[in-house]
Amino acid sequence: MRTVLMVAEKPSLAQSIAKILSRGSMSSRKGLNGACSVHEYTGSFLGQSAHFKMTSVCGHVMTLDFIGKYNSWDKVDPAELFSKAPTEKKEANPKLTMVKFLQVEGRGCDCIVLWLDCDKEGENICFEVLDAVLPVMSKPRGTERTIYRAKFSSITDTDICNAMNHLGEPNRNEALSVDARQELDLRIGCAFTRFQTKYFQGKYGNLDSSLISFGPCQTPTLGFCVERHDKIQSFKPETYWVLQAKVNPEKENSLTLDWDRVRVFDREVAQMFLNITKMTKEAKVESVSKKEKVKQRPLALNTVEMLRVASAALGMGPQHAMQIAERLYTQGYISYPRTETTHYPENFDLKGCLRQQANNPYWAETVKALLSEGINRPRKGHDAGDHPPITPMRAATEAELGGDGWRLYEYITRHFIATVSADCKYLQTTISFSIGPERFTCVGKVVTSPGFTEIMPWHSIPLEESLPQCEKGDLFPIGEIKLLEKQTSPPDYLTEAELITLMEKHGIGTDASIPVHINNICQRNYVTVESGRRLKPTNLGIVLVHGYYKIDAELVLPTIRSAVEKQLNLIALGKANYHQVLEHTLDIFKRKFHYFVDSIAGMDELMEVSFSPLAATGKPLSRCGKCHRFMKYIQAKPSRLHCSHCDDTYSLPQNGTIKLYKELRCPLDDFELVLWSSGSRGKSYPLCPYCYNHPPFRDMKKGMGCNECTHPTCQHSLSMLGIGQCVECENGVLVLDSTSGPKWKMACNKCNVIVHFFENAHKVRVSPETCDLCEAALVDVDFNKAKSPLPGDETQHSGCVFCDPVFQDLVELKHAAMRHPMHRGGQGKRQGRGRGKGRRPGGRLNPKKPKDKMAALAAYFV
Repeated sequence: MRTVLMVAEKPSLAQSIAKILSRGSMSSRKGLNGACSVHEYTGSFLGQSAHFKMTSVCGHVMTLDFIGKYNSWDKVDPAELFSKAPTEKKEANPKLTMVKFLQVEGRGCDCIVLWLDCDKEGENICFEVLDAVLPVMSKPRGTERTIYRAKFSSITDTDICNAMNHLGEPNRNEALSVDARQELDLRIGCAFTRFQTKYFQGKYGNLDSSLISFGPCQTPTLGFCVERHDKIQSFKPETYWVLQAKVNPEKENSLTLDWDRVRVFDREVAQMFLNITKMTKEAKVESVSKKEKVKQRPLALNTVEMLRVASAALGMGPQHAMQIAERLYTQGYISYPRTETTHYPENFDLKGCLRQQANNPYWAETVKALLSEGINRPRKGHDAGDHPPITPMRAATEAELGGDGWRLYEYITRHFIATVSADCKYLQTTISFSIGPERFTCVGKVVTSPGFTEIMPWHSIPLEESLPQCEKGDLFPIGEIKLLEKQTSPPDYLTEAELITLMEKHGIGTDASIPVHINNICQRNYVTVESGRRLKPTNLGIVLVHGYYKIDAELVLPTIRSAVEKQLNLIALGKANYHQVLEHTLDIFKRKFHYFVDSIAGMDELMEVSFSPLAATGKPLSRCGKCHRFMKYIQAKPSRLHCSHCDDTYSLPQNGTIKLYKELRCPLDDFELVLWSSGSRGKSYPLCPYCYNHPPFRDMKKGMGCNECTHPTCQHSLSMLGIGQCVECENGVLVLDSTSGPKWKMACNKCNVIVHFFENAHKVRVSPETCDLCEAALVDVDFNKAKSPLPGDETQHSGCVFCDPVFQDLVELKHAAMRHPMHRGGQGKRQGRGRGKGRRPGGRLNPKKPKDKMAALAAYFV
């Protein structure tokens, strides 16, 4: 019996596909990485009995990065990143150990079936999986085929079984186009980002952005927003005049007429027209025309249109909308949400999809009417050759999906029903009047057949006042005629929907990456999202774009990136050489980079006007160890210390507060220590600004505080305050927080584990002696006499936090409440070693094995 390994893109997808193929008769188990499950069953594969193992990855297995030394911003000239710096594929998420997991499951398998998402990124992940698995699979016999690719667009029984019966091969060219894009974005983005971040953060203190990034797609995206901002700023309103007439066809009702000249910009001319028309008392009907008109039903839904509607009508950001759509897809509610196609293939089962919706109370009547009367073939749209349009694949209720999931599903379903509905038909009546020499018009619309607007009421023809029955030559008394003074108004800031349209039009990004680029310019503080999901550029975003225009407009215009996207598409089609496209594009941007560096003064002139120099920013905080003058603490992102006398800048840990630490100095360099804190429920530790940026010992890395410093005698170092090994992470040490009293705690210097102990103690000190049982440092505790929890009238006790029975009820483990999730060292729900041992109500320490301090502390994990 052959063993077949099958790999999907996400764990939920693997489970859904396995359920369909195994008809529910499968066994499941967790994989060694804890994130992916393995579903096993027996069945038939290509006419032979086989044992199937269905599992998944979690997106990309590998990511592209520079080799070690080229990741240092300080030691590498950014210009070297274009050609000299070698790249390598690294595991995208080392904690998942995905390569090892795939090799364990793939060892000895005879065949592999790749169920990755059917787009270019999915093809790329196919080859990442193959690189990991092929070396450990059984060797093929002769020319026997072992690699298969499943192509599918939805998680339905029909589509999945059809894919299994028509297996193909992964597309190497599409995978290469993704490799090319990754390498271009890495090299170009990193070179420009490193240079301009270091250059401007070294000069200005209130940029309020931790990274001044450049991206070949991100920057043109920002350019569109700033271009609209510039139009708003340069707009000069003009006054104009409109002639408005009202006639009274009936005594009670009046009819407002529109002037055929629309407007004039000269008041005297407008007054002349008013005077002429006022001489006439009646309006004469010059013509009456009636015309049947059609409002076409929408084209089938693709990704870009879905994102546009989600932002404009549903109030969802593009990235959020895409995440919801992907969840709906993996749960089987909709077809694959990444597609450029707006045309259904001839063999698509439209009626089958429609029948699924026949019992939903919101649109059951419309659906049943369509099924009985016959559906309309959808309009012919664009066939990009990728996936069918986004379509609901099974019925759902609001209770099932809830919130934003239901709102997006409801729109997708209504849109689909509209594509197979009739067009909206209406009768448009136009009456032309003359008042003296001037012509006026009024238009009325009456719906004759609502068609698709029944299911999409927001597209319905607005109800208008009915026009009177009249014929050419009829006369109507004029109720009033007046001159209205108005002003031209500036355009508004771009909405996300308008930006998506511009990006699609100019070929910036793909249907999958457009949400990412928009999200990036928001996160980088280049734009803010205002009401109506309008994108307003910040001062930093405006200055950057103006600077690019001043130095090299092609860096911000969409033309070059659009041309690169076309070349990448040619690689995917096998019509362009991967290496030639890469080399040619990098050569162009390398030249542009050198010119940008040489001309940076042009952008700097704009920065000087908008931002304050470092020396004029911040407040005095801590003394420099070199000149002994006060350094300035700059709170704007990234927070840092700057000595204006020495012209040195020292980076600090982010996402917390910084204050002076008792005016104590580092024994190595005489810099005053500062205390970083993430809040009362979080961690805090002192650090030396100089040591934090220039590690004093070989075993220390840049960015370490005193709680990781290996100085043998400094009272703030790990050597003096370290108590014992952390129970959750492998390399962490629990260190006494000497500033935490009277609510004393020790915290891991690597992850977010915190141990509270000895509340209301007067003093807590780490002893030089160690525990005989677990080798942790002993702790000397001096309690307040009135609040001492010690037996008798004792106030002092020395012992091991983990093993001493006197201390066992005075210790409690928690996880730090961090201000920003990116700062966390570990996952809050991760299991500790010995989880569940010795736990008693209240989370207090009651270990069954006092010797095992890790099992004792791990008892707190929930």
